[in-house]
Amino acid sequence: MTRNGTNGGGTGDTPSQLIDARISELGDWRGETLAWIRRVIREADPDVVEEWKWRGVPVWEHDGIICTGETYKQVVKMTFARGAALKDPAGLFNSSLDGNTRRAIDIREGEEIDEEALKALIRAAVALNMSTRAEKKRKSV
Repeated sequence: MTRNGTNGGGTGDTPSQLIDARISELGDWRGETLAWIRRVIREADPDVVEEWKWRGVPVWEHDGIICTGETYKQVVKMTFARGAALKDPAGLFNSSLDGNTRRAIDIREGEEIDEEALKALIRAAVALNMSTRAEKKRKSV
């Protein structure tokens, strides 16, 4: 996977193109919500890398997975890979609260999420990924 989002094989479509296609094919509030999530992530972290994993899940990464964007009939689920380690002062996490690692935000039709709080959560996830990576580098030296 390169920094520009090409996946080097398969259909020839980049992960970004596959996410574009998913947004278009949904054609309803879920596509609009996924597009909104994507925009917020890109604004919060301009260096984010888009991936397409697990047979059709949009994934955003920066020194590790930040979050995924899964679409279901009733919700768009934004799952933070290491959400349990993040402070969530705005209380955005409302799903997957019992696990030791992940946390998620389920967004339902018509529901509004505090954009600035979400950007802060994304930035915190990136900072956590970066600090973990730096710590691993220090230990390997």
